[in-house]
Amino acid sequence: MLNLGLPIALLSALTMNLAFFFKFRGARVAARVDLRHPIISAIALWRSKWFAIGMIVGLVAWGLHVAALTIAPISLVQAVLASGVALVAVMADKIFGLQVGRRQWWGLALTALGLALLALTMPSSIGPHASYSGAQMAIFEAVLLAVGVVLIVGPRAAGARTEHHGVALAAAAGIMFGACNVSVKALTGMLPDGGLDALISAPMAIAIAASVGAFYASARSLQLGGAVAVIAVTGTASSITCVAGGILVFGDPMPADLFGMLIQALAFVLVIVASALVPAPRASQLST
Repeated sequence: MLNLGLPIALLSALTMNLAFFFKFRGARVAARVDLRHPIISAIALWRSKWFAIGMIVGLVAWGLHVAALTIAPISLVQAVLASGVALVAVMADKIFGLQVGRRQWWGLALTALGLALLALTMPSSIGPHASYSGAQMAIFEAVLLAVGVVLIVGPRAAGARTEHHGVALAAAAGIMFGACNVSVKALTGMLPDGGLDALISAPMAIAIAASVGAFYASARSLQLGGAVAVIAVTGTASSITCVAGGILVFGDPMPADLFGMLIQALAFVLVIVASALVPAPRASQLST
């Protein structure tokens, strides 16, 4: 079952990238997302044909993601999912006609390398690894949500440029998507025995709150930033958050030897550095 989870995760990554490009096209022509009027903003987004299509495709990708989480450790699933980041530039260039700069190609290549190293150095494990400590989960999720809020509010308060605010919102959206995925992973371990009680649990409440925050942050980031930068940062932030959640919350194994730990540290550094090399593309808007 573990081996089956990995191709499902890869298919989820490809489908999610496609969903983001559709949502980018739709968000650019929709009314400005305004958190003071969340319902009006949501209706405006859903009335945009391409955004609605992107949301539907995204739901399919999310379903594949959940399926992968039920049969494989979260850190391994996210390492595979994150490989889709490497295909963002290819899809932007070949499918959607966006010009991708050399810095972006390097940034995405380094991201792929870092995530590949992360996956290759994960010790072999068996089973979904859905057990967790409630206290560890609460602290981890609280920190994630706090960081997400800071990324949403901070750049505007500091007077950051529009494109920088877009990237910060993308990072916030990715972190919140990650928080939601960590909660969903916890639910996959609760549902078989917990039944309906799992549906009114703390992980369910966190998953709903995080997904709502991610929805608005992601939509606004797509309106402010370039497609490649925003999609890549969102996916990378989500993946790193979930890998960390797998290790810190669910006890996914870490390398036991010094060499493996150094390689994983290098992998995280590569991903962080790569994120700084993905500026907004020259052609920032898709034809409608």
